[in-house]
Amino acid sequence: MPEASPAAYDSEGADPPGLPLGPLADFLAREAPGLLEGPLAARLIAGGKSNLTYAVTDGRREVIVRRPPLGHVLATAHDMVREHRVITALRDTAVPVPQTYAVCPGDDVIGAPFYVMELVAGTPYRLAAELEPLGPERTRTISERMVDTLVALHAVDPDAVGLGDFGRPEGFLERQVRRWKQQLDASRSREVAGIDELHGWLAAHVPPQSPPAIVHGDFRLDNLLVDDQDRITAVLDWEMATLGDPLTDVGLLQVYQALSGMGGGAGVSDVALAPGWLSPDEILQRYAAGSGRDLGHLGFHLGLAYFKLAVILEGIHYRYSKGQTVGEGFASIGGAVEPLVAAGLAAVKDQ
Repeated sequence: MPEASPAAYDSEGADPPGLPLGPLADFLAREAPGLLEGPLAARLIAGGKSNLTYAVTDGRREVIVRRPPLGHVLATAHDMVREHRVITALRDTAVPVPQTYAVCPGDDVIGAPFYVMELVAGTPYRLAAELEPLGPERTRTISERMVDTLVALHAVDPDAVGLGDFGRPEGFLERQVRRWKQQLDASRSREVAGIDELHGWLAAHVPPQSPPAIVHGDFRLDNLLVDDQDRITAVLDWEMATLGDPLTDVGLLQVYQALSGMGGGAGVSDVALAPGWLSPDEILQRYAAGSGRDLGHLGFHLGLAYFKLAVILEGIHYRYSKGQTVGEGFASIGGAVEPLVAAGLAAVKDQ
């Protein structure tokens, strides 16, 4: 899925879309004294498809500000308080996350809820061409550490980090199927071949649930930062995090693997094509060995992941059609939805 290209800081101090800098500066002076001082400048790092991410500086330090997208926002999505809470809770675990500085749950400061966190050094590798210069050995190490980080996340005891009430694990899979159908209905503007058939299969074939864990909801390499020693320095983009069946993360990661060669409107990362990258079977074997979890019923989780991605892209298409996206690369998003649905149907019919 496309990201807006990082823009340079505006030397005139102009406000980027969705982030009035004056009110932000006043908020930080109250809630995080000394964090940033003086006039602020900002640049949009990622925008439009999901939460908007900005780098903000006072000329001596940079921090990250996250807020929901402009315009059409689906119910329960883009919850800044939840995203801030899970990142803050994980700071003393084996899961690498940025330090958080402040959160604003209302829309009275910048027009939407937002939070402020540390700018962590690292690269969010998105393309095989970015990994290829590292060589197969380093690429393999990065993919292994990606899987190990997911294992570490799913090993965290939610109660021990204050997240025991972060979600309702009972009935999680049924609610996921229902939730994504609701979000599809909220973004319907056209017919999408097969999408209701895929939803119907999922609703009728919900498997027994795995032991619950903290679920990231969109775990993939370009939502991680990797340093020059090939260490994972931060897991980002927690907007879909909850308590539930961790195999939903595994299924989604496998779908991203399968879509590496798809490209086109989906804008899918193709890191799995880089020499040295773990194969889908190797990823499953490493995760199973590290987590001790049973990976049965994976076909359901693959189908759910395809359905989820199709719904997300349809929501982006909806916002794009209403002129509510920020950045470029959205015109072809709508064309990627039906291929995702077809792949989901194929995955579940293999069961």
